Amino acid sequence: MLPVNDYQKAMRSAKYALLAISLTFLTFFLVEIFNKKKLHPFQYILIGLALCLFYTLLVSISEHLNFNKAYLISSTVIIGIIGLYARAILSSTRQAATLVVILCFTYAFVFVTLQVQDYALLIGSVGLTCILAFAMYITRKVNWYDISSPKKV
Repeated sequence: MLPVNDYQKAMRSAKYALLAISLTFLTFFLVEIFNKKKLHPFQYILIGLALCLFYTLLVSISEHLNFNKAYLISSTVIIGIIGLYARAILSSTRQAATLVVILCFTYAFVFVTLQVQDYALLIGSVGLTCILAFAMYITRKVNWYDISSPKKV
């Protein structure tokens, strides 16, 4: 078995794009629901564009630095941009900080999954199962027909 080189890691990370983007949108959606702060679809589009830019940055930086440094730089820049934007649109440092922490865990999860080629599927499957279970748990008492009044967990 050949070890995974930097270019292969960049390609594999692009395959995880849907995962990272979906988890970020899920996080924003849950913040929107639990804090009764409505986001405009255009704000979601801007966040999505920032997430897509991560992969462009990753590939372009990894052509000049090793993959791990490129991943760190790219994720830091994008998480910073999204965190500052979240702070502005949510008008809450606490909510923005929560989003930043969740984004850090998301990018760390993808990074670890990329590093362990033999166990990537297992780690990914177990991690996603835990994330889904957590999302189901925290939304179990939300009245989806009356989103404006979610019950406290």
